[in-house]
Amino acid sequence: MQREIYTAEHEAFRDTVRTFLEKEVLPHHERWEQEGAVSREVWRAAGRQGLLGLAVDPEYGGGGTDDFRHSAVLIEEFARAGASGLALSLHNDIVGPYLTRLADDAQKRRWLPGFTTGETITAIAMTEPGAGSDLQGIRTTATDQGDHYLLNGTKTFISNGILADLVVVVARTTPEGGSSGQSLLVVERGMAGFERGRNLDKIGQKAQDTAELFFADVRVPKENLLGAENQAFSALMANLAQERLAIAVGAAAAAEHVLELTTAYVKEREAFGRPLARLQHVRFEIAEMATECAVTRSFVDRCITEHGAGRLDAAHASMAKWWATELQKRTVDRCLQLHGGYGYMTEYRIARAFLDGRIQTIYGGTTEIMKEIIGRSLLG
Repeated sequence: MQREIYTAEHEAFRDTVRTFLEKEVLPHHERWEQEGAVSREVWRAAGRQGLLGLAVDPEYGGGGTDDFRHSAVLIEEFARAGASGLALSLHNDIVGPYLTRLADDAQKRRWLPGFTTGETITAIAMTEPGAGSDLQGIRTTATDQGDHYLLNGTKTFISNGILADLVVVVARTTPEGGSSGQSLLVVERGMAGFERGRNLDKIGQKAQDTAELFFADVRVPKENLLGAENQAFSALMANLAQERLAIAVGAAAAAEHVLELTTAYVKEREAFGRPLARLQHVRFEIAEMATECAVTRSFVDRCITEHGAGRLDAAHASMAKWWATELQKRTVDRCLQLHGGYGYMTEYRIARAFLDGRIQTIYGGTTEIMKEIIGRSLLG
């Protein structure tokens, strides 16, 4: 069925993204996977192409649009290309809203121009060794020292952690537990006491740098407090719906793409003297996956529309995230099985999709946390 959420403007943007991927990303992605990170130049190329800061005011070099559908197009095309290394959605859709909504005018002048050109690569540091999906368990502290905070703690699994020039850090600024007393501090490259650990060795997404971050008596100026002190938790909750929708958009697109690859493969691959596509079991497998992808696409598209209208709540964003990511995981596994032994070879796209996509049901809130959020919304 024809999708109705995109206009000609969005499809023209899709062509731009595809051209960028073909020219600037795909020829280099295998090398980046070996090196464990993308080049800084590709970030600057993305800036020149207008792919960074889509929602940032044109005054600072951004696209000036709050239409999430442009971000959705970007996410879909990167998912279909299997280009997991260049984390533009993290930069645009997860870190970006904190800077555009919470930064004051002086902070915007300092940070947003580089954000839109790709000179300033960003990350957000929430997860800790003892606090993942449960943000209330964060132990990193920021002690008020008058004109600055003294930041101490450890973060882990931080995407863009190696390359990032600007890291939004969630830290506790009061001794109270739970969700009270958390603040957002912007830590910049070169601050004394800010150290990066190893580039973590993941099973997939090898080109996406993911690091441990260490903060030992880092003097963070009060001018780097993002938003109001002790009000981070509400800001985090407000932005999580878009983060989870972005993951769902990518998951749905990835599932559709591996199904397309597998459909073409079973038409060509022969067994017992005829194409796999002639076997009833294979036809049933393809039919089931195609139906599941079509149903998921309808719901995710509806969530994109609801988000654009300001109506997407936490429960429905969680529904989209857990359903689409679990669908992706299930679809990739079934498609790999249909590839047989070739599916186990990393030279085949299906194998890389299997490895790269496994994280989807974990980050941004695990499937189990998504179900808890949905259950609470229904049952109290």
